[in-house]
Amino acid sequence: MQNNFSYPLKPEDIGSAPLHYDFQAEAAELKVIAEILRLPEVLSLAISEDVKYNKAEHLIEVKGKIDALVEQISVISLKKFKQRYKFDFARVFDTRLTLAQQRELENFDDISVDIPDVMINGKIDLKEIALEELALHLDDFPKQKGEVFTFTPDFSTDEDKPNNPFAVLENLKKL
Repeated sequence: MQNNFSYPLKPEDIGSAPLHYDFQAEAAELKVIAEILRLPEVLSLAISEDVKYNKAEHLIEVKGKIDALVEQISVISLKKFKQRYKFDFARVFDTRLTLAQQRELENFDDISVDIPDVMINGKIDLKEIALEELALHLDDFPKQKGEVFTFTPDFSTDEDKPNNPFAVLENLKKL
């Protein structure tokens, strides 16, 4: 599916002065975003991003704020409900780093090391970055406030009986 929610930037478009961008998703864009994120509906999305390019270190820093109102389906009641996501984020992109080099830098022994992101086709996409951040913040198992999952087994949970795999055979002998 074509992503119609995009705002690409090349390093040469950024310059030395920090830049500020504000985006407010329109109705058509909200539908596209809902499809991308596989949500019933995205009611609003406001993005504020600051972009700074450190040419000496070949790093582009993106700091932003997201305010989104989405409709989700509760995994407990299966009812739709509205959820607001409001958070800050920060990402760093290395203008010289390739995907292969990034994989080499990954050290799974020390997860505290921050590895810069890779630029795709020599550019970053501010709206796509925001969508990725929103996707990372969405609840894996959404539920409304106050909902609690309770499990009622269909089988006996008698702890007193010994766990004997041949107990079923005993029941067959009685027949």
